[in-house]
Amino acid sequence: MTDKAYEIKLDIFEGPLDLLLYLIRKNEVDIYDIPIALITKQYMEYINVMRSLNLDLAGEYLLLAATLTHIKSRMLLPTSEEEEEEDEDPREELVRQLLEYKTFKEAALGLDRMSILGRDVFSRDQAFDEIEGDDQLFREIGIFELVEAFRRVSVGTGRHDIMEIDVEKISLSDRINDIVDELEKRGELTFTDLLRETDSRRRLIYTFLAILELMKLRIINAYQAVPYGAIRIRLAGGTDG
Repeated sequence: MTDKAYEIKLDIFEGPLDLLLYLIRKNEVDIYDIPIALITKQYMEYINVMRSLNLDLAGEYLLLAATLTHIKSRMLLPTSEEEEEEDEDPREELVRQLLEYKTFKEAALGLDRMSILGRDVFSRDQAFDEIEGDDQLFREIGIFELVEAFRRVSVGTGRHDIMEIDVEKISLSDRINDIVDELEKRGELTFTDLLRETDSRRRLIYTFLAILELMKLRIINAYQAVPYGAIRIRLAGGTDG
């Protein structure tokens, strides 16, 4: 049984190629020589986690899953030496798409960082991707780092059946307001503390989805100093360390 009341459309944040690039970066592998079996396995794991959270995956996610599976099956087929010389690498088209998308995304991010007078309804004093705090440089992170952190926290708390329905009545807007109130009071919260403060499965999920919704609305930003390190959450525009 699932609760469609808290379904969030994921492609508002990131697309399937973003997930693939994230996995390539996470595993520190060569984009021209993708270990397709490993990446396909991890891609499907992320898909399953996001589905379990009722995140609305666009059809492109499933199409890319099928593409990865097809490439994997082609690479597992035995080939003769002559066929190896004649056939193109099954990953070649995927690599081309990734490189094109990466170039486009980086160009778009570059334009987004430019200060253009009158571009936004609300003025922004600074535009930045990194902040300093406690003598460390923190990098802004995205949806997939949060999904990975959520998976680790939920497993660490022994809540493998987090989708089980509780009788507690709570709404997504309640959690959004609670988180904003806490951030206004304290200035900063860690992702782990926010999740571990919850005392029910439903509240755990709503807390995570509230964080995603606030990120989508650009009300908060999430930062991390090192991979798998503590994730700090601040109201957008908050730069104090």
